[in-house]
Amino acid sequence: MNISLKLKPEVEARLIIQANAQGVSIETYLESLIEEKLTSKVEKRVAPENWTSMLDRLGRSPSLAKAPMLSDEDISRESIYD
Repeated sequence: MNISLKLKPEVEARLIIQANAQGVSIETYLESLIEEKLTSKVEKRVAPENWTSMLDRLGRSPSLAKAPMLSDEDISRESIYD
């Protein structure tokens, strides 16, 4: 696959420097960056001390405020099995 990119001159200069430092062409360097990004599986874990603040922010989310309230019947144990 061929892809054409329009890069800012400063980005292009940094790519050239990095590719030269590794002794490869810009194309090879970009290909390795893309493959690395697509194949790396970095788990993002939330630190326990941040978990509460994230839940608080979620609870105050404007999109959640617009959601209709669930009735008692909707959240009852019996309705889970219906």
